[in-house]
Amino acid sequence: MGASPAEPLRSLGMRVLELWRYPIKSIGGERLDVAEITELGIFGDRGWGLVDEATGNVLTARRAPTLLMATCAIIDGAPVTTTAEGDVLRTSADYSDWLGQPVRLERAGDTGGTYENPMDFENDADWISWQGPAGAWQDSGRARISIVSTASLRDWDGRRFRSNVIVDGSGEDDLIGERVTLGDATLNITKGIDRCVMVTRPQPGLERDLSVLTRILKADITTLSVGATVEVAGAVRVGDEVVTVPS
Repeated sequence: MGASPAEPLRSLGMRVLELWRYPIKSIGGERLDVAEITELGIFGDRGWGLVDEATGNVLTARRAPTLLMATCAIIDGAPVTTTAEGDVLRTSADYSDWLGQPVRLERAGDTGGTYENPMDFENDADWISWQGPAGAWQDSGRARISIVSTASLRDWDGRRFRSNVIVDGSGEDDLIGERVTLGDATLNITKGIDRCVMVTRPQPGLERDLSVLTRILKADITTLSVGATVEVAGAVRVGDEVVTVPS
């Protein structure tokens, strides 16, 4: 008797609409037509951080809100940041002048970085520290890629949530625990990504909007988008279909 046929791949009716890379932790990013996914996520995503020289911690926008008021792209292999005022930042000295404190532009290494964030996101009194994962300064645990659908975004601009992949359709939460392909890459969808008050903060092209978090919480959820680890690296392109892979 011959072997039974393999279970077919299943299309989810979703296609990649946008791809985003955020080279420096907490600074806005760049939109891509093609993204190279490595075991660490989109190549260069959260690949650099600004280290506070006084504490040795990687700055986040919770501690330094000015970080939100700029966008960054990788040019010739290095991050280049443009502020809301149009200034171009390349060196540690540039970033120190911009933030008004000594910082060091640092590539994420093998040991990860230490972050400092408040337990109460609206109150700077109770700050905690934790160790981020190696290779890229992410704060979503082991998840390396974040995916959100247009249905979940509703009328919100996807830049608020700093997701890497925006897909059309709906139902990404149902994929938690599943394997999917995006282009040449295979991902394991592991978790929903919790949201905090940072999604309400202003950034270039987006004004402060306190209703964002309120509307999320009214739906009795705290997550928006899902996170994934990378099983097979490969290129993903705008227009690629999202397909489930049998276990």
